[in-house]
Amino acid sequence: MAYNPLFSPPPAKPLTAARPGDRRDGCVYLYTPEITLAVNVALATTRPLLVRGPSGGGKSTLARHVAGVLGWRYYEKVISSRTQAQDLFWEIDHLRRLQDAQLKKLRGGVGSYVNPGALWWGFDSSSARRQAERVHGKAAGQMDLNLGATEAARAVVLLDEIDKAEPDVPNNLLVPLGSFQFPVEESQPVEVSDELAPLVIITTNDERELPSAFLRRCVELVLPVPDRTRLLKIGHLHLPQTSETLRERIADLVLSAPTGGSAPVPSIAEYLDAVRACDRLGVEPDSTQWDDLLKATLWKHGRTGMAAG
Repeated sequence: MAYNPLFSPPPAKPLTAARPGDRRDGCVYLYTPEITLAVNVALATTRPLLVRGPSGGGKSTLARHVAGVLGWRYYEKVISSRTQAQDLFWEIDHLRRLQDAQLKKLRGGVGSYVNPGALWWGFDSSSARRQAERVHGKAAGQMDLNLGATEAARAVVLLDEIDKAEPDVPNNLLVPLGSFQFPVEESQPVEVSDELAPLVIITTNDERELPSAFLRRCVELVLPVPDRTRLLKIGHLHLPQTSETLRERIADLVLSAPTGGSAPVPSIAEYLDAVRACDRLGVEPDSTQWDDLLKATLWKHGRTGMAAG
């Protein structure tokens, strides 16, 4: 049987213009065969893709880039300790309802104050838009969470940092994400067919253990710790205008950091920050500012005496 991938990313091309900060726009991503296969397995099984890895390793960027390659709509929700599973589907605007009640301008039941969440938009943007119009009228367009600027039939939904949520949140997602339907207050259930089901990508920094029942229902991808070749390729893709010698020198410092202990190894994002800062500030290796710049970018987590390499 021949391998027939559903997802085939094109070769990565260097950015034409650098931009400071984290690149969450999905303009560039360097895939490995393992990453590409994991995305294909998630698409083939219609299971959520759980992406593990340290902060700054490219987990969130992957979701946005996959949406761009597929040409699908894109939604995201960053999860916090106060996020409930229902919030990912819909939320009641209690404050607005209270204000309307005080002004004796209630517009019906609770359903008139239900705002669609990222998963509702990802499941069925048409019904989500109708609900948004019910609540916000002409301003409903502002409630569309689509960051992909596309009207595609299917969507990629990023649920970022699931490990920040309480333990019951992942388990409460099992049935909706497995059956592709969920109930809505004072409304018909929202559901979607297998053919139009979104690709849900869930990230974790492994700060909290996830329930085993949840893990069994996910396709898992552990982002690899980049070796020297991969780290240099990432540096070239994001910062092609910088000195290759500079990128190599800082990469070697990152890779020389011992693993283990309480202090994490510098991330890809921190590596890019160090290269970018040296380039823009004109700081050369072993110059007066070199050690202090690396302490501010690479060695922020209690690692000392390593900046000189």
